[in-house]
Amino acid sequence: QVELVESGGGLVQAGGSLRLSCAVTRSDSRIDDMAWYRQAPGKQREFVAGINTGGETLYADSVKGRFTISRDNARNTVNLQMNSLKPEDTGVYSCKVQTWSNNYWGRGTQVTVSS
Repeated sequence: QVELVESGGGLVQAGGSLRLSCAVTRSDSRIDDMAWYRQAPGKQREFVAGINTGGETLYADSVKGRFTISRDNARNTVNLQMNSLKPEDTGVYSCKVQTWSNNYWGRGTQVTVSS
């Protein structure tokens, strides 16, 4: 069983920045890959960024050069630094962590970018 707590969402003007954090508050398994996804109103959830235990990262084309994902393996946290935000970045951002047996999702945090 894994429990996740996300924080850092909010309202920001276009061009601004936000930092999201996701903490694994409970886990009975080693955490492998960690990632952020988002879901905009009326759209399907989409991959934003991911990071493995070795620190290798992967980004959606739409956020490359603007977002940075990082993790602290000792604290089991994953962060998403979002810069140069655009209105199309608006959505509910959820973290996902993978163990050897399952994927676990956080409840999500709202990010709203005004134009």
